[in-house]
Amino acid sequence: MQEWNRAVELIEHDLTANVEVSTLARTALTSEYHFRRMFSSLAGLPISEYIRRRRLTAATAEILEGGTVLDVAVRYGYGSAEAFARAFKAMHGLTPSEARQPGAVLHSQPQLRFHLRVEGNTDMKHRIEDKPAFRLIGLKARVPLVHKGPNQAIIDFQRSLDPAVTQHMLDFADIQPSGPVSVTDNIDERRSEGSELDYWHAVASSRPPQEGFDTLEVPAGLWVVFEAEGKFPEVLQRMWADAATEWFPANPYRWVPGPEMLSVQVEPGGTHGSGQLWIPIEREEGATS
Repeated sequence: MQEWNRAVELIEHDLTANVEVSTLARTALTSEYHFRRMFSSLAGLPISEYIRRRRLTAATAEILEGGTVLDVAVRYGYGSAEAFARAFKAMHGLTPSEARQPGAVLHSQPQLRFHLRVEGNTDMKHRIEDKPAFRLIGLKARVPLVHKGPNQAIIDFQRSLDPAVTQHMLDFADIQPSGPVSVTDNIDERRSEGSELDYWHAVASSRPPQEGFDTLEVPAGLWVVFEAEGKFPEVLQRMWADAATEWFPANPYRWVPGPEMLSVQVEPGGTHGSGQLWIPIEREEGATS
């Protein structure tokens, strides 16, 4: 992961400068979409939020050393002292003047370092699918992106679904992934908190569009399909984490824009389940078959 660490070093080279994410992606030898998606999965926060926190961490040090709010705000690209003070308080819960008081407790964002951890005790069950074009048939809602904790908009959407409509939808499920699938699509590349995405309750189908349902046409392409079984819901969370931290760094494929599909089967009692995670991919440039 040397290229990714070089990209992080570019951010650190001058925290007062605005570095383009496209430049970071080129340094990491990948596409901007893949870089944003992988960074968010690996680091637990979007690249834009990481840069913002690193810059505020550096700016905080200057405030504590006696720099004026206006001077520091200008150095770090804020439009006004007020805008900087708002960002400062959002991070620390304190104003710049309060932060200078003895005993003030502040927050900081350490510099990230990426490491590829190789372990032999985890069998990642996966396969590569070269899938023809198909369509998703179901119901969708536009929901906000939530980085931590439950997404109440998705919970409310799922609760609003008529069981009879869901049962009728299952009549159109005739290809893999089988059964109902949860789908996320049309995600803002910046993946910032509160940005919106399409959430689908759908089935994969070769049938024509159906009246009363939303339809998403999915082009032909490559998919990586991960399979896992175990304690629910931890098994699903681990599947996403393993994909980002272990599989992608070790394989010649990149994450590409497109619907990400999750098929889940939960046993009675809700404590044990299995799932399939479908992620659209393409081969990295220069990778050999």
